[in-house]
Amino acid sequence: MRPLDPSDYRDLVRRALEEDVRDGDITTMATVAAAQRARGVFLAKADCIVAGLDIAFEAFRQVAGSENAPPPCCETMKRDGDACTSGDTIAVVSGSARTLLVGERTALNFLQRLSGVATRARRFVEASGGRITILDTRKTTPTLRALEKYAVRAGGATNHRAGLYDAFLIKDNHIRLAGGVKAAVERARAHRPGMAIEIEAERPDQVDDALAAGADVILLDNMSTANIAEAVRRANGRAKIEISGGVTLERLPELAATGAEFVSVGALTHSAPAIDISFEIEPIGTAQP
Repeated sequence: MRPLDPSDYRDLVRRALEEDVRDGDITTMATVAAAQRARGVFLAKADCIVAGLDIAFEAFRQVAGSENAPPPCCETMKRDGDACTSGDTIAVVSGSARTLLVGERTALNFLQRLSGVATRARRFVEASGGRITILDTRKTTPTLRALEKYAVRAGGATNHRAGLYDAFLIKDNHIRLAGGVKAAVERARAHRPGMAIEIEAERPDQVDDALAAGADVILLDNMSTANIAEAVRRANGRAKIEISGGVTLERLPELAATGAEFVSVGALTHSAPAIDISFEIEPIGTAQP
């Protein structure tokens, strides 16, 4: 699994802490001595796939740095992509008690959200039975795309295009504005020669238009299972087929049986529920001066 670059999340963590902490956690500053040390344990409260541990640890590191506290010690019992059952210890963080208390919510927000995406991705991958590739979409939380697509990979699914800049996907609006499929494809090939072109089709006859234009991939938008199977038959290997729209876990086995190569699932990111993970803190002594 391709790891996250720290540059993908350091500023996001900084801004999340700024949103939460501003000029200080007044409750912690009032009630917890600066010298107090503590140990915090991330516990899975539900079955899940873990994702986002490095981002959670970064929250504590940044808090410690802002307070001139010793860097926290972060130990992992699970890695991103690992399965957990309820009650499992995921990781342990030791250091200044104030650091742990101030960073707790920001760390959990990232870890719970990304583990939710990874868990949903794994469920779709398992439901596919290995017969079709599960893709994500651009339906991500603004500014969190790199993180959520990483979580998709942690769950075992596959990233589609990262954004509008790295792959062609000619949809119905592009086709209308360009003056037809043929014109849209010709302009795309002239703009980026050699780059694969994907074209959206809403009806079986539009599959023929996409094939005639030389599409590399055809995106079937909200088609019935019968029409998907017909589109696969018409393509006959000349273009790969991606299914999109109306995809559920329950429907996935029948979609996988159509012979299509890909299925894109916006629900991996746009509606994955956060996983219940707790952070239990206990005192362990005093901090080093």
